Amino acid sequence: MNVNIQTLRFDAASKLLEHVNRKIGKLNNFHDRIVNIDVYLKLDNVSHQIKDKVAEIKVKVPRYAFFARECSKSFEESFDAALESIIEQIKRKKDKQKQAA
Repeated sequence: MNVNIQTLRFDAASKLLEHVNRKIGKLNNFHDRIVNIDVYLKLDNVSHQIKDKVAEIKVKVPRYAFFARECSKSFEESFDAALESIIEQIKRKKDKQKQAA
């Protein structure tokens, strides 16, 4: 499993990167054939005083890709919400595959 973490318009603290890596590791519990994971953390509304923190996650498995985008007032909160969305997508896809078989 290849994990790429990119930050746009800011430098991530090591604590944030550790949080992301720790949570990403849990995805193996839901799908064992993950090929690639791309995580994008970026600041939105840079021109305003209030900057939204956006987290985007792309998970690639053979013949399929999952994507989630969330924004909130903290990167951890945005990332956790996006990760929950990815987990739900993986569960739904597996349920459909079981029903089709």
